[in-house]
Amino acid sequence: MTTTSKPLAVVTGASGGIGLELAKVFARNGFDLVVAAEDAGILAAARELQGLGAAAEAVRVDLARFDGVEELALKVKQTGRPVAALAVNAGVGVGGPFAGDTDLQAQLDVVNLNVTSAVHLTKRVLPWMAERGEGRVLFTSSIAATMPGPFQAVYAASKAFLASFSQALREEVKDSGVTVTALLPGPTETDFFRRAGMTDTKVGSGPKDDPADVARQGFEAMMAGKDHVVAASITNKAEAVAARVLSDPVKARMHRKLAEPQEGSP
Repeated sequence: MTTTSKPLAVVTGASGGIGLELAKVFARNGFDLVVAAEDAGILAAARELQGLGAAAEAVRVDLARFDGVEELALKVKQTGRPVAALAVNAGVGVGGPFAGDTDLQAQLDVVNLNVTSAVHLTKRVLPWMAERGEGRVLFTSSIAATMPGPFQAVYAASKAFLASFSQALREEVKDSGVTVTALLPGPTETDFFRRAGMTDTKVGSGPKDDPADVARQGFEAMMAGKDHVVAASITNKAEAVAARVLSDPVKARMHRKLAEPQEGSP
């Protein structure tokens, strides 16, 4: 990737869903990109971004692995360009009863990707921003961060970690010229629920938001330097308001109704 006058954005989990839509918003707003994901779709995503006028480099890596994050960080460093924006979006979910027959490795992979890789990549990039005195970071958390998540226990906890981590870093770097923003989407029309094995739940089969709308709101909040944004629907925003006043046991029961496999499902 050659040096240009355009700012550079790094987006993870950019082969589809909210990540791809975020990358497209960056491209339309004059950014070049380094985009990463573990699947071959990241190559097609880079071509699509190039069609929008951006220089886009695809890095196909498994960010749930230490070496994968290191490889991405090296690729970013090798561009020789400062990172103007980092969108830590890659994530995965697992549904089902934690005390049941759900796979342990799948649960650990949620932690490895959603939590460990987010900390790892941010540790590599954020100091560069702080030293330079400018930059923007966006973490894709979730409305699930605001409540305990029965039948999504590890996923909800991982998103709560990201929301807390985001706010803590924001306070740390507030005088450095760097801003940190958390994006809290609700159910969104992506491949998430199929991959998480949750198509037989109320939340998995219910209405969902447009990932393009979610991405646009996340980008706008990040560029405005906001601490967080709840995207995108009125229902999602209402849940966030309710989460501030309801007790954790009540919220856990509410979440159970949404995420528990429905009777009669295979």
